[in-house]
Amino acid sequence: MPKMKTNSSAKKRFRLTATGKVRMNVAFKRHNLRKRSQKMKRHARGTTIMAETDAKFVRKHFLPNG
Repeated sequence: MPKMKTNSSAKKRFRLTATGKVRMNVAFKRHNLRKRSQKMKRHARGTTIMAETDAKFVRKHFLPNG
């Protein structure tokens, strides 16, 4: 059986932490920021941990090699 390939777009968007959780960027930061509250923009800085239900799917289908 051939090796499983990692999805290239997922490689650029997600990283796995040492404990196996999926780290991702926060959404809704690209444009129309004048509408967003200052609190939302502040909380959306940096990265966040993906919800476990979504993370299971990403790990299984997109990042099989970790």
